[in-house]
Amino acid sequence: MLTSSFAYRIAMSSLLPNDRVGTNEPIKIGFLAPLSGDVSSWGLPGLQGCRLWQDRLNKAGGLLVGARRYPVEIVPFDCGYDADRAMTGARHLVQSENVKLLLMLGGDTFSPLRKFLSDNKVLTSTLLPSDLSPDTRYLIAPSEVHPLYNVTGVDWLARNHPEVRKVALCSQTDAHGLPSIATYRAAFEAAGIEVVKEVKYAPEETDVAGIVQPMLDADPQLVCWCTSYTPMVNAMTEYAFNKGYNGKIMSCTLDDYARLVARTSTEFMEGTIFQFPDFDDPELARNTSFLMRPSSFYKEYTTRYPDSWSAVSWEYVAILDIWHAAVEKVASVQPVSVMATMKQMDPVTHTFGPARWWGESVFGIDNALIGDWPVVTLKSGKARIAEFVSIIDWLDKHEALFRHHMAQEGQLWHQRAESGHHAQLTARAAY
Repeated sequence: MLTSSFAYRIAMSSLLPNDRVGTNEPIKIGFLAPLSGDVSSWGLPGLQGCRLWQDRLNKAGGLLVGARRYPVEIVPFDCGYDADRAMTGARHLVQSENVKLLLMLGGDTFSPLRKFLSDNKVLTSTLLPSDLSPDTRYLIAPSEVHPLYNVTGVDWLARNHPEVRKVALCSQTDAHGLPSIATYRAAFEAAGIEVVKEVKYAPEETDVAGIVQPMLDADPQLVCWCTSYTPMVNAMTEYAFNKGYNGKIMSCTLDDYARLVARTSTEFMEGTIFQFPDFDDPELARNTSFLMRPSSFYKEYTTRYPDSWSAVSWEYVAILDIWHAAVEKVASVQPVSVMATMKQMDPVTHTFGPARWWGESVFGIDNALIGDWPVVTLKSGKARIAEFVSIIDWLDKHEALFRHHMAQEGQLWHQRAESGHHAQLTARAAY
């Protein structure tokens, strides 16, 4: 009698013909992202992380598909965050390289590819969940579910620092900033924390005083930079430091925080709350989802690619791990089979533990993966995980509130489609 898992594997494998390539022929994975230019910090660290993943898997014998192992090959194409180059790259990777998974940053580089990738049933991942919609059946956001994970930082703050009752927040008016400020606003309302000042600024804005001083004038106990990019996070934090601000700081990201600590002080930055840990964090030691384990990956990455670690360094690798698990479960690399397996795995294990597919109420499709997310604070100048907080539990209580604030900023999928909103990005990190 067949076990249910084995029967399921046979059924899923038969959805499409199985390509039985020779064991010396690699299974190819496309990496279509900016590797040069102003926003290369969204792509290049990710490619570097993927190369570590590729090397480690191949050293272990390759990808197990059924009873055979195959080498994997990451095939990069530098689109420079240009839509025309992205289309050229997609055609090359899909039609000439026959990639079985396409890793993308997303945004403006995904929009013109939408029909091509859908028509060709290309399993594609994005770091920008705002790309998701009901007509993107083969597009998934299993790693970076921005900005939803930001509710965890506010939830932790409210429980651990109930004395904080007033916040001033800001972010840029682009595809990262608008949903971020909406999410933080919802989270602060759910926590009973009053927003005393809200500043929205243009993505190209450089007048730091014009942004931060009105926030400080509102006498907040917490300033929140939302999802401002690293150059602005650094500049705004330094401005607050120089003005004698002595309250708490919250930010979605805090890439290259050591540089910021050095330019302010350890005491000033103590307790700053953000969402992305270093992977040598002791709290990640029990994590078994990564092929290389978090601490091993972090050590190898920072050794091979010094001074370039950021969230991007591991986010694409996290997607590869989920794909890897699905391939081995279904014994096929065919995109439709792997996609169906990903959606049926219960639970799916993402970077920080068990997770589930979600998103219909905001993105129109349940292709975003949510679970626990770490709340990170600075302790004596070093990032440390304070707690893993459940996004699912927060949504069970406050999803209507979240949807309300997203709608106010025009960030629900049908609102973005009607407005023709595009994802303009600037550098994630200042190297």
